[in-house]
Amino acid sequence: MSQVDKTTVQEKFRRHETDTGSSDVQVALLSKRIEMLTEHLKKHKKDHSSRYGLIKMVSARRRLLDYLKQKDGERYQRLIKELSIRR
Repeated sequence: MSQVDKTTVQEKFRRHETDTGSSDVQVALLSKRIEMLTEHLKKHKKDHSSRYGLIKMVSARRRLLDYLKQKDGERYQRLIKELSIRR
C-alpha cells in the first residue's frame, strides 16, 4: 500500500485532525491491506507465507473490532457498514 493510499484512508476514518492511530483508522488500514493481499492470493495460490500473514491481519482486525464494539457500539456499527465487513 502506497503512502498516498494510507493517507487517504487515514483522512477518511480519523476522529479528529491529528488522528492517525485510533481503532477506526487501524481497522480501515488493515481492511485495505487484507483486500490487497486477498487479490494477491487469488493469483498466487501456493503462497503460503502470505496466507499466514493474511490470517494474522484478519485476527488483529477482529480483536480491534471486538474492542471497539465493547467501547462504542455505535462507532462499531458505522465502521463495519462503511467498510462492508460482514459479521
